[in-house]
Formats: sequence, C-alpha cells, structure tokens
Amino acid sequence: LRFLCSSFRCGALFLEQMAQSSSTRASTRKVPSLVVIALLTVCSLLTLHLPSGVDSQAFIAVIGGTGLTGREVVYQALQQGEEVMVLARTPSKMLTPLGSAGDEQIMSDPKLTVIQGDVKFLDDVKRVVKEGVTGVVVALGGKTADVGETMLTDGTINIITEMKKIGIKRIAVVSSIGVGDSENQAPFFFKILMYTMMNKIFKDKNAQEALFTDPSGPGADLEWTMVRPGGLTVEKPTGIINVIEGEAGSIARADVADFCLGAILDPDFAYLKKTPCISSVGGTGWTKDRSAKARLGEKAATAAEA
Repeated sequence: LRFLCSSFRCGALFLEQMAQSSSTRASTRKVPSLVVIALLTVCSLLTLHLPSGVDSQAFIAVIGGTGLTGREVVYQALQQGEEVMVLARTPSKMLTPLGSAGDEQIMSDPKLTVIQGDVKFLDDVKRVVKEGVTGVVVALGGKTADVGETMLTDGTINIITEMKKIGIKRIAVVSSIGVGDSENQAPFFFKILMYTMMNKIFKDKNAQEALFTDPSGPGADLEWTMVRPGGLTVEKPTGIINVIEGEAGSIARADVADFCLGAILDPDFAYLKKTPCISSVGGTGWTKDRSAKARLGEKAATAAEA
C-alpha cells in the first residue's frame, strides 16, 4: 500500500506539471486535471487504511515480553532502533525494566506493538510470528499452577510451526542452568529445588529444549540458541557475560537480554545451535561483535572489502 501511494503521488505530480506547463488549450487540460484528482483521492483512501505499528516493516518478535527478562529484551531492542512485536497474556504488564530503565513505567514506543494472546493457542502465535519477523526471542515463564505443566513445550511447538511456515530461522530461547546436560553446573541448593518444588517446570524446560537439541526435533533445523543463565537478578546491565563450563554464578537479566538479542541479530553469532550457560562470574567472556562481519555476515563483509 505504501508503494502504491508513492506511485500514485508521483504520477499525480507528473501529470499536474504536464498540465501546468502545457501550451495547449484549457479544454485539453481537463482530462489530466481529472486524473490528478482521482489519483490523489485513491491515495488518500489507501493511506487511511494503512496498518499501524510494525505490521508493514521488519521486526523482531518477543514471546513472553512482559516478564522480567522479556521486558529487558523489548526495552533494549527498542533502544537499538528495532521494531518489536510482543505476545503477552496481560499487555498491561508491559513495563520498563528495573535493570536498564531504573524504574517500572508503562512502556510506550511507536516501534512497539503488544498483542494480547496466549502462546498455547496457534491462532494467537500467528498474529505475532508472521511475515516481516526477522527473529524470535522466547522468554516464557510463570507458575506451573497458572500456565499449565506443558506451556513451554506446547507454546514453543506453535512458534516453531509458524517460523517454518514463513521461512524464518533465528530464535533464542531463555532456558535455565540445570536443563539438559548443564545439570551439574547448577549450584547444590538449586539442584534441590530442581528435584523437588521445581520438578514440573524443569520437566517442561527439558522438553522445550529437546524440540531443538534432538536431531529429530521440529526445531532442529532452525538457527537456535538455548540460553541457560545462572541465578537471575534485576540489577543494571554489567556488560559482563561469560559462557561457563563450571558451576554457574549470578547474572543480571539485562545482560541475558543482551545475549539473546545478539543471538537473533548478529549474522555470525558464535553460539548458534548451542546451549551456552551464561553468568557474570567465571568462564569465557562474550562481548558483542560490532565489526562489519557481525553486522553484515561473513560473506557480505568479505564482498564489501573486495
């Protein structure tokens, strides 16, 4: 529609100039004048029906964007100039994050669209994971008693289904230390919670990851990153993000969000199809690569240098 409007305007202006510059009789200018009026009228009507928000532009999707980590992802993406679309059960909880913003206010930005819906329903997911999306961050959470014992798995299957339908590849999933083969990286007291009070949620988290990590899983062929953070805090971003092999320490949700955005925005992200455990203590440091290679991709950067 925007293209049509631009085309109509250009055509109208061209005809108007032709009519004004013509040295022919006034009567012969009636036809182009009428055409100008018709084109401008159609253009105005089309403009009135143009969709608002991010529907007509490239955007990233954040599923679970109203949670403590999801808010950080949304806020930081907007700060980077990205268009963002969020699927949330309760849009009124779309607040600025304590860590990066310093306080909690209703988040409002012309580049932000929040859609009310439930990830467990495919029709709701379709409203966010659709043409135009360039990457998806999944930051789902909630008490099992409130969201169900298989919400993570069921919802992620819906996301994968829609991603494959439209041909989009990049997805970052906020998982947890202790999931999959990182069980022994969880601190001792956290393990006790995993085996007792949090047993059901960890069963769901393991099943969610298996959708990607299992070679036969529906998401195995996507460009996925399973992000396994240590103990989460709501502190300000530190910029210290370590990929660890040993026992996990704590990490600010703001830093987790930074890592997730790197996973869907950096063309040559180092941890694609991997399950990095991240912490602000110990391990190998990860910093965002701001080089041409990171921004354009290895092939594009090589071609640009040639």
